[in-house]
Amino acid sequence: MAEEAPEGKSGAQADEAGRAQGAGGADRVAGTDGSAPAGGAREAEETVHVDADGALLTGDLELPPGARGCVLFAHGSGSSRFSPRNRAVARTLREAGLGTLLLDLLTEDEERADARTGRHRFDIPLLGRRLVAAVDMLVHDALTAAVPVGLFGASTGAAAALTAAAERPEEVRAIVSRGGRPDLAGDALPRVRAPVLLIVGGDDQQVLRLNEAAAARLTAGHRLHVVPGATHLFEEPGALEAVAAEAAGWFTAPPPRTGP
Repeated sequence: MAEEAPEGKSGAQADEAGRAQGAGGADRVAGTDGSAPAGGAREAEETVHVDADGALLTGDLELPPGARGCVLFAHGSGSSRFSPRNRAVARTLREAGLGTLLLDLLTEDEERADARTGRHRFDIPLLGRRLVAAVDMLVHDALTAAVPVGLFGASTGAAAALTAAAERPEEVRAIVSRGGRPDLAGDALPRVRAPVLLIVGGDDQQVLRLNEAAAARLTAGHRLHVVPGATHLFEEPGALEAVAAEAAGWFTAPPPRTGP
């Protein structure tokens, strides 16, 4: 399933365009330094590196002053942290007072291998473990330890986000899926405790049916939000803005959690 390539560009070209924009800021191995005032996160804009079982993953962390939470982004198949759509959503979340961490789920060597073979993009257990490592970093890093963590997943990244949320039920406070494949999370779905917002384009009929089936397996609070007239990549005028607004509302005021 195609993901993240804007009209007229390949996914690699789109990511290269995002790479040129960059995130700026300092470069740091997460968890090694930094400090935050009690009760909130201090302002930050930096590149961080997350150690996930020996794989060093690169991410762009941005925290507005007094951030009320931090949202970890899981990109879709064939994409990266430079996804232009995820970056657009992340800007809206920061305007709403939330921090964001856009993370590469694969190393550069793995990305090259995946471009040839596609072997990693549907490896949901692997991607889920990578997100768990990033969640653990956010929970323990001095910059973000004081704020709740949310997960935003696109395409296959949604399945990875739900898998990670099932493994970290206390740490993950809310989840949003954009045009996602939550069905690929399988048996992790009923173990998720954080509230889940599933956003699907009204004209993305196949993915809509898959989301409806996945929603039926969720035991956590959840809502399926359909953007009328939108297709899989939300390229229609106003469609991505609608996604970003719904996500900001969900993360800033999530419904109550379920379970212990």
